[in-house]
Amino acid sequence: MKIVVIGGTGLIGSKVVEKLNAHGHEAVPAAPNTGVNTLTGEGLSEVLQGAAVVVDVSNSPSFADEDVMNFFRTATTNLLKAEAEAGVTHHVALSVVGTDRLQDSGYFRAKQVQEDLIAASGIPYSIVHATQFFEFAKGLADGMTDGDTVRLPAAKIQPMVSDDVAAAVGRTAAGTPVGGVTEVAGPEAFELEEFIRLGLTAKGDSRKIVTDPHATYWGAALEEKTLLPGPGAQIAETRFTDWLAQQQ
Repeated sequence: MKIVVIGGTGLIGSKVVEKLNAHGHEAVPAAPNTGVNTLTGEGLSEVLQGAAVVVDVSNSPSFADEDVMNFFRTATTNLLKAEAEAGVTHHVALSVVGTDRLQDSGYFRAKQVQEDLIAASGIPYSIVHATQFFEFAKGLADGMTDGDTVRLPAAKIQPMVSDDVAAAVGRTAAGTPVGGVTEVAGPEAFELEEFIRLGLTAKGDSRKIVTDPHATYWGAALEEKTLLPGPGAQIAETRFTDWLAQQQ
């Protein structure tokens, strides 16, 4: 089965391509550096010829509110149009656990627009909501750093490793469209402060970490369980502390 992976040369996409090919599928990475650009439409019709499934794990190069909204609205519209013309029968998109609860954030408003476009497209679809990746602990801290202090909201997080995210996306792509959202998460929930502290300590990063009642998560206020999956989520096996130990 031919499966085109949009964003297929990135962290998650390259792993999805590898896993699908290992299971006998013809997984084709599609990204600007392979001649496929969803923002302009360049190369879409060519790469989608004969494709049964499209997996979209692409992300906006800019997280500024206007830029990210333009990216997801335009790229998703172009992609879905090309899929309809090519006869694609399953669209899979990677999104984020809690997207609908994070609408004060410009990034998550844009992700919600992406999901709404997919649901209204008429193409059978599956949306995979994943929790934060282990690999992004430092990036998350960087986005919440004030001087030499990381200011975090009081909330819990249930992160997972990118390999497990890719495996979940690959299983979904090879399966039957769910016509909605499926959630995946790591095996353990942490206080956000603990997750960031463990990640930074492992890198020898000595920034001060505090819980701040006024801190936001990419512009959105958090409640304790905003970032946690609901009942029925697929739970991955890789533990954060085990993964950190492997990185040393």
